[in-house]
Amino acid sequence: MCNSCFRDDKINTSTTFTVEYKGCIIVIKNVPCLECQICGETTFSDEVSERLEKLVNSVKSVLQEVSVIDYLKVA
Repeated sequence: MCNSCFRDDKINTSTTFTVEYKGCIIVIKNVPCLECQICGETTFSDEVSERLEKLVNSVKSVLQEVSVIDYLKVA
């Protein structure tokens, strides 16, 4: 069920996750998610959320102005 519109019209798809940290942009593309077909709200599983957190933390140590990571290609 969607947390925004409370409908049951979610599908498995992928999205791009973006976060700003200390004036830099971290972009992670091809992130698996559930997307509501009514309002567009996206949610991540606990496993994906945990992996996103690890990816963002690893990029912080080698921060560039813009970092782009492909979720599907990172071990």
